[in-house]
Amino acid sequence: MAARLPALQLSLQFSRLSDAAAHRAALPRAQVMRWIRHALERPAEITVRIVDAEEGLALNRDYRHKAYATNVLTFDYAQSPVVMADLVLCAPVVAQEAREQGKSLRDHYAHLLVHGSLHAQGWDHETSTADAEVMEAREIAILAGLGIRNPYQG
Repeated sequence: MAARLPALQLSLQFSRLSDAAAHRAALPRAQVMRWIRHALERPAEITVRIVDAEEGLALNRDYRHKAYATNVLTFDYAQSPVVMADLVLCAPVVAQEAREQGKSLRDHYAHLLVHGSLHAQGWDHETSTADAEVMEAREIAILAGLGIRNPYQG
């Protein structure tokens, strides 16, 4: 019998995007729920917001002091007893990375949502090489369970 997945309250938001249809098609609510729930170790309340480059740049600049839009930003507010977080994904960056890496937009979103969900629970890949390897292995295992190939293989 499969383990029961943690409960998830999800808010899925899309900012004004010039190519919103492609991003909405890659992110059906049921799929987003499934991807995130498979990455969770406990119940969660998560907002996923898909933004344009301008909003992505502003958030990365204001909160991480980086002068570029990045693929995913995780704002974690609580890890226990309920994970509370916002995951902000920059649609143009995600689309460009998917093209460059030869991945479908859907699979790349799945990877980034799993990645951001792990961050929201305290996983970190920037503290050490060992931590990065452990987090990467966890992402690969979760995605394999979802039928998505290893995102780190070319």
